Amino acid sequence: MIAKRYLMYISQNYSYAILRPLQAVILAQGGEVSWFLEGNEVNSAFLKADEQRLFSIDAVNSWQPDAVFVPGNVVPNFIPGIKVAVFHGFNAGKINRKGREDHFEIRDCFDLYCTQGPNTTQRFEALAAQHKYFVVKETGWPMLDPLFMPVVDNPYIVPSDTRKTVLMCSTFSQKLSCAPHLFTLMSRLAAKGNWRILVQFHPKMPSEIVNQYKGIVSDNLTFVETDNVIPLLQAADVMLCDTSSILNIFLLLKKPVVTFRNRTNAAYLLNVDTEDQVESTIEHALTYPPKLMASIEAFCQQMHPYNDGKSSERVLAATNALIDNPDRERVRKPYNLVRMFKLRRKLGYWKLKCWR
Repeated sequence: MIAKRYLMYISQNYSYAILRPLQAVILAQGGEVSWFLEGNEVNSAFLKADEQRLFSIDAVNSWQPDAVFVPGNVVPNFIPGIKVAVFHGFNAGKINRKGREDHFEIRDCFDLYCTQGPNTTQRFEALAAQHKYFVVKETGWPMLDPLFMPVVDNPYIVPSDTRKTVLMCSTFSQKLSCAPHLFTLMSRLAAKGNWRILVQFHPKMPSEIVNQYKGIVSDNLTFVETDNVIPLLQAADVMLCDTSSILNIFLLLKKPVVTFRNRTNAAYLLNVDTEDQVESTIEHALTYPPKLMASIEAFCQQMHPYNDGKSSERVLAATNALIDNPDRERVRKPYNLVRMFKLRRKLGYWKLKCWR
């Protein structure tokens, strides 16, 4: 039996952590894996020595993947394999330029959406019925498989430091980011030293803001740049955030999140609108108030009810089922000439091959 081939198609550093649990399952089942790195925002230095990289679209086409896993929004139709959306985060309610929720934007690229939980599955199933060219399977999110495994050698857990740990995360969007607004406060909190503070930002955060926070690093505040946020989440007691979808991952650990000007008005978040509310709200969150914790539990059951560490296995099973038994009732994907032209220009590939 010929081993199936799977391409990991990534454009951001955080995608390594999303797809590596899936890679581990593929290799354990005898499959083959290669990586393709699109664009300048993904760092090849994060590839491991035993991970195979394909350097061009010609190389991808020659390798002939059976499936392409994408933790992003778009993928070329001029490479082979069924295209599988595995998402780069949870739905954070962000509205795109078209006035629609970006998480549910259909871009005519995918054959299979592997959804994370009931509150997104139902929406995508409705979209599948409307568009008729893709299928939807609820699998859970591969990135979270390690989240539910025992913590081993976590560099951000310091047993000798008994202070509570606050993790600050922020999105890069100027309209939504809390980082510019809370810099003075975080400087003051770091100077007080009541908590151990970890800071981690979206990789697209403007460099001037990153440099500001790096300038206040001390024994009480650590700035972290990483391709794997899970150890950070496991180490923290409370998160301070804005609208970044990383807060949803943190909630799955059944820990409170304090948000700054979050637009959802959700019961499972402790939201504040002014800087002077932040410190007291973090103190309240650290008590793990029962009403808040019950709201978090209810939300997690809708967002991602899987805590067995086997989401990657479900994604691979759904992918293989579609490879082995294509749904003949599906219509063909739209060509989407404008989007594919942009991808061809970005990748410098002009051969008239279209695998769809």
